[in-house]
Amino acid sequence: MNDHPFTKTFPVSWWELHRDSRALAWRLMEKGPFKAVVAIARGGLVPAAVVARELEIRTIDTVCIASYDDKRQGELTVLKDVPGDGEGLVVVDDLVDTGSTVRKVRELLPKAHIATVYAKPAGRPLVDSFVTEVSQDTWILFPWDAEMQEIAPLARR
Repeated sequence: MNDHPFTKTFPVSWWELHRDSRALAWRLMEKGPFKAVVAIARGGLVPAAVVARELEIRTIDTVCIASYDDKRQGELTVLKDVPGDGEGLVVVDDLVDTGSTVRKVRELLPKAHIATVYAKPAGRPLVDSFVTEVSQDTWILFPWDAEMQEIAPLARR
């Protein structure tokens, strides 16, 4: 496991991420209609695809913001933006943690509806919709950051 300051790890499988992204789409159905989905790349790409499918939205764009690696949060860098003020857009990300990425997206797209699958307490008030809250000291292990591997039986550990 990576060295990080988190005391808990919350592994999420592909199936669980799909289920939770669909639950986000259910919540968004009453908030729309939306003319487009904007994924915050890279973490929001998979949830945004599920949301777009469930809401039958075929226009998908990305906001590309580099903010973190697997060890720490760093300075935000906007690599790609979308035009406009966000009117009619739903912006989707996998997680709101400290809220720094969401604050930047709000600055770029103030009228957008921002939705995340998972939310931590520090960032939760900054998003318009989310599905599941986890504690601030939890590292969410997304399926694209993990792989299946053999482990020893409990009796041998």
